[in-house]
Amino acid sequence: MGFAPLDDEYPWDALAPFVERARRHPGGIVDLSIGTPVDPTPAVVREALAAASDAPGYPTTHGTATLREAVSEWFARRRGVPGLDPAHVLPTVGSKEAVALLPALLGLGPGDVVVHPEIAYPTYDVGARLAGATPLAADDVAAWEHRDDVRLVWVNSPANPHGAVHPVEHLQRVVSAARRIGAVVVSDECYAELAWSEPYASDGVPSLLDPRVTGGTREGLLVAYSLSKQSNVAGYRAAFLAGDGALVAELVRLRKHMGMIVPAPVQAAMTVALRDDEHVAAQRAVYARRRALLLAGIESAGLVVDRSEAGLYLWVRPDGAPQDCWQTVSDLADLGLVVGPGAFYGEAGRGHVRIALTAGDERVAEAAARLSGA
Repeated sequence: MGFAPLDDEYPWDALAPFVERARRHPGGIVDLSIGTPVDPTPAVVREALAAASDAPGYPTTHGTATLREAVSEWFARRRGVPGLDPAHVLPTVGSKEAVALLPALLGLGPGDVVVHPEIAYPTYDVGARLAGATPLAADDVAAWEHRDDVRLVWVNSPANPHGAVHPVEHLQRVVSAARRIGAVVVSDECYAELAWSEPYASDGVPSLLDPRVTGGTREGLLVAYSLSKQSNVAGYRAAFLAGDGALVAELVRLRKHMGMIVPAPVQAAMTVALRDDEHVAAQRAVYARRRALLLAGIESAGLVVDRSEAGLYLWVRPDGAPQDCWQTVSDLADLGLVVGPGAFYGEAGRGHVRIALTAGDERVAEAAARLSGA
């Protein structure tokens, strides 16, 4: 028996030589490659976790009613999605496991196709292959809307790595096309609270569950969301799926057999985090400040930022003639800066690098100063 075909090496391991070169910089390394939060978990969230730490019994797979109600309220308050039934919410152990397992849990296998963006988080591709299905990288709906083998369509808005946001009109077209061929649409919206460009900074990032998109029914639609970025709880593995009640019920049933359960103290912390907008606004302001510093440094260095309408990253390339991302990674490593190669996100990303906002204020200021000096 063998494993599903995956690359032998974890892609991020290829950065090791550049990390070592960056470490030799006299001012020390500034690692802007991985988007892991570095700021403290808000006190209100930590206090909720501690208060729920006496948890001798097993939690439920479906999550507490209180948590699911908090998710429903959050969708109405923050995402323009009123009336979500709390029964149609499922907490998950972070969003990555949900992305990787979903094709298999939906019953996909050989002969089935999973569509994902051309420049994308690699786990969409990995999840398809783990299920034995075939991944298809396609941004244009026309590339798949007439295929009868497409069973799952991934949307990522705001997108990782490049931060683009899909307007309502594009989401409408995806949903209409998927419904005509009987495919499920799942939207990964984990960066939705971090919008920088208008109209999204003022009006919010459209959700797949927005009534303007769904046509009055959430059938065949799911949203994946994580609190890691907005609440600095990546270590809690705090996320959820929500949408089509029938799909959620089947996922709950299967996950009961697997023991895939969010710990009770984490569920309590999630409930509090979702009901407290103040700490999210404060963290957004921190990232906005760091983003402005890095943006100024990047532009001073003769680099160009594309897209980057929302999220925790800047999608960057040299001005002028195209340059392979690994050369840009090398150039920045000479400045003591570690960034993510665009090739990690698909061949279409090879001309860019991803620069994360997730370093402390002092390190971000140091990175900006080195870029400006370059």
